[in-house]
Amino acid sequence: MRSSLLLLLTCLSLAGCSAIAALDRAAATLDVHEIRAPSGLPTAGSARGTELVVEIPTASGAIDTDRIVVRTGGTQVAYLPDARWSAAAPLMLQGAMVETFLRTDAFGFVGRRPLGASGDIALVSTLIDFGAVVEPAGDTAVVEVTLVARLVREADAAVLARRTFRQAATVPDTSSEAIIAGYATASAALLEELAPWVVGAAR
Repeated sequence: MRSSLLLLLTCLSLAGCSAIAALDRAAATLDVHEIRAPSGLPTAGSARGTELVVEIPTASGAIDTDRIVVRTGGTQVAYLPDARWSAAAPLMLQGAMVETFLRTDAFGFVGRRPLGASGDIALVSTLIDFGAVVEPAGDTAVVEVTLVARLVREADAAVLARRTFRQAATVPDTSSEAIIAGYATASAALLEELAPWVVGAAR
């Protein structure tokens, strides 16, 4: 009985140590990264009299986080252990889209919310993919970004245009630096494609 009690206390002690170690890891400071608008954006004309509202993209729970997604195969989702985004990915991407459309100088107003009760048109989107996928060999990865975009007229909720945007960037290794650089490359390419489409559809 005495030996059984000692064994139980030892197990509880080890479990406690594991829990404390996990809390220490969770409390560790993570490097903060941010996706920003690309520079030198092409546009397709101007919609200067139009007020554009950019809504937060909807996304699945695995993506709707400030952790940086790395898919390791099948249904398994992991996150970079030493880095995070400046905000949950959909909110960060909304900010990058607003900045992108402001840089085009093609709209009378661009914002997360309308100036008045409603804007003229709204960009409503769904973030389908926003993650790095590790290749089977485990030494390289591909960052995939997929956004389904809809341009909606606020007055009657009519969908004026719809398109799916997909971009990918292959990274040479699975280090945090390489994966984050891949996110930046794929996101910039998607925003560069999205901007002229929205401006053209809004005219």
